[in-house]
Amino acid sequence: MSNFVTRRGVLRGGFALAGLTLAGCSTTTTSRTPVEAPEQPRVDASFLQNYGPRSQEQFPLPAIDPRVLAPKFRRQRISYRSSEAPGTVIVDTRDFYLYLVEPSGTAMRYGVGLGRQGFEWSGRARIAWKRPWPTWTPPDEMIAREPELEKYSARNGGMQPGLGNPLGARALYIFQGNVDTLYRLHGTNEPASIGKAVSSGCVRLINQDVIDLYDRVKPGAAIVVT
Repeated sequence: MSNFVTRRGVLRGGFALAGLTLAGCSTTTTSRTPVEAPEQPRVDASFLQNYGPRSQEQFPLPAIDPRVLAPKFRRQRISYRSSEAPGTVIVDTRDFYLYLVEPSGTAMRYGVGLGRQGFEWSGRARIAWKRPWPTWTPPDEMIAREPELEKYSARNGGMQPGLGNPLGARALYIFQGNVDTLYRLHGTNEPASIGKAVSSGCVRLINQDVIDLYDRVKPGAAIVVT
């Protein structure tokens, strides 16, 4: 695909572990209609390791509530055959997955959130550079649509890093040649948005996931968005 950015049509808090307690024994003989307990989200050692709090971060991150991150969108290594070189990032906009291609037919897979209808993008480019806890500067075309964002423009110094910053804990900047596409792979403090089309064009990951991706991806890596 010759051009990287294309406008297309429609895209096809802390741990809340309450309820994961043992029920006490009852000695009463009173007859009761049994009440089925609600199904609890699966929480295992890998979830706790991957999505627990990150207190060592510049802005400490809370743990992810397992109820808001479906198992299929949780980080995992999978079998994955690709003609792309190891180290390539592939974003599957149809199924809301990001794959980091690894040697020997595997990939690290992450769930992502994507752009709203009319803001999607696709093609091939490179990850030119990356930043921890980045400043966010909305582009002028976004400010034109949402004038209240002017206070965060480049002219005003952007939005400073922090938990409320839309780019989250890490950002990876996507260039085509030497031109900044203005699209990013970045963190989010809205885990419920993973698996949905809600943002203005960029690819968002759980903060814990974007930290993991950031540590694995090298500047200059190819990125393919389909």
